[in-house]
Amino acid sequence: MKIIFRFLSVVFIAFGLAASIQAFQKQPPAATLTPGCYVSCFNTQVTEQFRTHDVTAEFAQWHPTPTALVLENTTGKTITYATPSGTTAQGYYIEAQKKSNNYIFVIQEWWGLNNHIKNEAEKLAKEFPNTHILAIDMYDGKVAATRDSAMVYMRAATSDRLQEIVKGAIGFAGAKANIYTIGWCFGGMWSLQTALLAGKQAKGCIMYYGRPENDLAKLQQLNCDVIGFFGANDQMPNTTVVKQFQENMATAGKQLVAHSYPAGHGFANPSNPNFNKEATEDAYAKTLAYLREKLAAK
Repeated sequence: MKIIFRFLSVVFIAFGLAASIQAFQKQPPAATLTPGCYVSCFNTQVTEQFRTHDVTAEFAQWHPTPTALVLENTTGKTITYATPSGTTAQGYYIEAQKKSNNYIFVIQEWWGLNNHIKNEAEKLAKEFPNTHILAIDMYDGKVAATRDSAMVYMRAATSDRLQEIVKGAIGFAGAKANIYTIGWCFGGMWSLQTALLAGKQAKGCIMYYGRPENDLAKLQQLNCDVIGFFGANDQMPNTTVVKQFQENMATAGKQLVAHSYPAGHGFANPSNPNFNKEATEDAYAKTLAYLREKLAAK
C-alpha cells in the first residue's frame, strides 16, 4: 500500500511540474521597449540602459554573428595600464611615429576587442601615423565569437568597471593629451561617454550607431562636437532616438552632424552579414575628413 501511495505521489508531482513548465513556455516574450521609453522611462544611466535591454535574446538577433577576420601586417601591440582604483586594464596600442599629444581612442563593438576593431585601429594608424592610436579593451581580454558569449560579457561589464577602464586610458594618454574617440554600436555609445569623461581633453567624437546620451546636464558638459553615422533600418538607435539626440544636442548648445544611410545595425563592419559597402565607404570618408580637420588644428 505504501509503495502504491509513493508511486501515485511521484506521478502527481511529475504532472504538476510538467503543467508548470508548459504554462511558463506559453508566457508571451517580454515586449520591446518603445523608442519614447528609451528617452523618458529610465532614471538610470544610459550605460545601464544598454545593459538592461541589450543583453536580451531579442537584441542579440539584431547582431548577426560576424565572420572570422585574419589580422595581417600589424604594427600594434597589447599594453596594460593602471586605472584610478589601482587595477589594470589593457588595450591595443599603436604608437605615433613622432612625438605627439594627439590620441585616437578606438572603442569596440559588443563582441569585444576582436580583429575587426584592431584592423580599424591599424587603418587609422596608417592614415594618421603621427597620432597615437589606442583600441581600448572594454571586456578585460574577453572576445565573443557568438551572441550568447557576447551577452555574457556585456552583462559582466558593469558601468563602474567600464568607466575605470576609460579613465585609465585617459590617464595613460596624459594630462596634455588631445583625445578623439571613435566607436561602433556599444563602442559608439562609449565613444560619446568617453568624450564626456575626458572633459576639456576631448577634441572630437565619432559615433557609429551608438546609443546616445539623453541627460541634458551631461551633454552640456561635452567639450567637443560630434559626428554620427546611423542606419535608417536600425532598431537601436532607430530614427526616433536619433532625432531626439539631435534635439537634445541643440538644446544643450552642442554641435552634432548626423548622417543616415538606408542600412541596418552594424552596417560598417565588413565581417557582419549586414555590411553595406556604399554606406561604409561614405561614412569612412567623412570620418577621415573630420579627423584630418581636427588634427590639423592641433
